[in-house]
Amino acid sequence: MRLSQMLFVTLREDPAEAEIPSHKLLLRAGYIRRIGSGVYAYLPLMWRVLTKISKITREEMNATGAMECLLPQLQPSELWKESGRWDTYTKAEGIMFSLVDRQEKEWGLGPTHEEIITTIARELIRSYRQLPLHLYQIQTKFRDEIRPRFGLMRGREFIMKDGYSFHSNPESLKETYRDMDKAYRNILTRCGLSFRAVEADSGAIGGSGSQEFMILAEAGEDEILYTPDELYAANVEKAVSLPIDAVISPFTELKTIETPNIETIEQLAKFFQTDSTIIIKTVLYEAVYDSGVTVFVLVSLRGDQLVNEVKLQNELVKQASHYQAKTVISLKVPEVSALEKYTTKPLPLGYLAPDLSDEYLVKNQSFLRLVDHCAVSVSNFITGANRKGYHRTGVNWEIDLKCPDLVVDIRKAVVGDRAIHDPTQTLQTARGIEVGHIFQLGTKYSQAMKANYTSEQGEDVPLSMGCYGLGVSRLAQAAVEQSYDKNGIIWPIAIAPYHVVIVIPNITDPAQVKAAETLYTELNQAGIETLLDDRDERAGVKFKDAELIGIPYRLVTGKSLQEGAVEVVERKTGLVSKVPLAEVVSTLKGLNAVAN
Repeated sequence: MRLSQMLFVTLREDPAEAEIPSHKLLLRAGYIRRIGSGVYAYLPLMWRVLTKISKITREEMNATGAMECLLPQLQPSELWKESGRWDTYTKAEGIMFSLVDRQEKEWGLGPTHEEIITTIARELIRSYRQLPLHLYQIQTKFRDEIRPRFGLMRGREFIMKDGYSFHSNPESLKETYRDMDKAYRNILTRCGLSFRAVEADSGAIGGSGSQEFMILAEAGEDEILYTPDELYAANVEKAVSLPIDAVISPFTELKTIETPNIETIEQLAKFFQTDSTIIIKTVLYEAVYDSGVTVFVLVSLRGDQLVNEVKLQNELVKQASHYQAKTVISLKVPEVSALEKYTTKPLPLGYLAPDLSDEYLVKNQSFLRLVDHCAVSVSNFITGANRKGYHRTGVNWEIDLKCPDLVVDIRKAVVGDRAIHDPTQTLQTARGIEVGHIFQLGTKYSQAMKANYTSEQGEDVPLSMGCYGLGVSRLAQAAVEQSYDKNGIIWPIAIAPYHVVIVIPNITDPAQVKAAETLYTELNQAGIETLLDDRDERAGVKFKDAELIGIPYRLVTGKSLQEGAVEVVERKTGLVSKVPLAEVVSTLKGLNAVAN
């Protein structure tokens, strides 16, 4: 392709809308153009990148035996109501674009396709002889992000590969899950990216287990906790660990002590001249279920620890059936003013304890009480006295107050915690950009939507399912976030829009033009994708643009032609070498300038 014939406009200044380097660079280099909030046009250079990522993805997916299809983006609400996710996606998380047609029917623009593929399966899969089956697609998805940001990282419209598998038993599902783990690792490796696979929370998708694939980058929205031995890595939302040990409490007698104007755990520990590990704090949450029931939750944990609200939400979803519900649509620490209609008298906020009386709630309602398992082993602890301005010391479970029945892991693992698999390993942190997520869904959707098959024994059995997503457009930007410098993008050769750019410093010099045209033809014929910068621009502008757009190799038909050579510049290292014209093709092949 000749740049003079391409839609190609670069910017010298960072666009005001861009926040992180990759977003700024993709806009400046003419790869994308903002059309609306969270909506971008993929311009010719970016489309070539996306096409290459899609090609690699298809090759690796097809190698596993998966079959490509294309599913509708417009989805009827009835299917989402069958699975129980309509309210979750339109109200709780609120990420689905929904609309009502002229016949007053509700529809959603597909953020994901579990409901559609399960409907197809229940209509077409009859027998165990048809299993296992694995279908995938690459298409545009839509999500109504509250705050679209970072360009293609968190947009309202994006390209995604999503696949779904169906099985007759959990063992078959696990086999495909392992195949997808390998396929995703192959995809990211072939794209030339540094990544880490981590344990993850399944979120609204659900299922028994899941794994995320993170591109390592400082601007990543996700925090990863991992061990140096590389035997454990997890998203902070999912991470588990062994905390530091609690100190031995000096408070061996049960006492109620006035603690005026104490507002934080730090102040409380300082007041008693002790460590926060022997303080049990209780946090009040307000949970609203999709049945309309509002439940107040008392969460107790050690004073040195924080509530992991993702883990908390998951535990509350497990309790949904007690409230004639399927999911939690809202979870928050309530405003004081919002408590008035639910309470009989003001709560002693800041001085709560696990045994706060249910008498504070109206209409014979009761608190849902949870305690983190790390808090259960603490003895002679300090906790609130359920009385403004007072705390109790020397408190023990089951002696001085009842331990909540729901003992769960709801604390946030942090850097410095010990690893469960090896306590000599301590958790470290990194930032990552999630580009892939694979799930073992089990029978969550097949049971809800009655997608059954006839087993070998003649029984009607729910299909076991897997789900596998890969963000194609997000991966493209993540690659830039991982590899750039002050001059611009540095593309990995496998997904670069072109392998080589030829720069003609002076288009009025016939020798420079002739050499460039000859090389342009020879390189393309050799399978080396080449861009020819034949624009009537100053040499400095062309050099800056070549670095900005990040093509792996630059050839310059300049002064070196007097020696029968051209300059070859490697974008990644900046290394410059003179190569005879007759050896350019073989030299570039030797430098792996052709993607595998």
